[in-house]
Amino acid sequence: MTKDEVRRRLEFYQDLGVKTLYKRQSTIPSVQPGEARSAELPIVLSLSPDHDNLAKISEDIGDCKRCRLHEGRNKIVFGSGNEQAKLVFVGEGPGADEDEQGLPFVGRAGQLLTQMIEGTAHKEGIPIKREDVYICNVVKCRPPENRTPQPDEMEICGEFLFRQLQVIKPKAICALGSTAVKALLGTKEGVMKLRGKWLKWRDIPLIVTYHPSYLLRPYNQNAKKEAWEDLKKVLHFVYD
Repeated sequence: MTKDEVRRRLEFYQDLGVKTLYKRQSTIPSVQPGEARSAELPIVLSLSPDHDNLAKISEDIGDCKRCRLHEGRNKIVFGSGNEQAKLVFVGEGPGADEDEQGLPFVGRAGQLLTQMIEGTAHKEGIPIKREDVYICNVVKCRPPENRTPQPDEMEICGEFLFRQLQVIKPKAICALGSTAVKALLGTKEGVMKLRGKWLKWRDIPLIVTYHPSYLLRPYNQNAKKEAWEDLKKVLHFVYD
């Protein structure tokens, strides 16, 4: 890449409101909660904004037209929940109900996620509700026909997601499904191989589980038990 190409790429990210770029790790460290912090990812460009917050990130997104996803969207779906949440759930992208309401996980998959969070917490004696966590997606606009987001769309929106996570600084992250895994960990390994394991996004413990939409399919009933076990693990780690 020439110097002019590098300059144009950095200017592009600055237009996104991105102040810090990171180089991905080539491997995914498997860790246990309480272990020593892993090495930070190498910083390629450090222009971190002072006093960044969710309102500033939303302002920087604006009426976003940075990728093709804006063409069919109704509303940008930024995220919702407790801005000081100890636990953040990251999904793939908005569906039709989310696009209509401007809120993440409000359709059938969202209703199941709410039941999973609140039902598991209640059974385990953990006094939290959905509003106590923070929920967001890799991409903020609905992909056409709910298709999987393309790599360039994930890259553009992913930088806003990374800023959200850096601002909230949760005790743990729960990645819901393969798109969230790819965006956060930069891996091609699937959910079935990674689920239930403690990994890390930068220095924050991360656990992988199935996306609720996967659990709604009638032939995936066995996965529900595994997802509840994953959720129990992360809730006890965060709130015990």
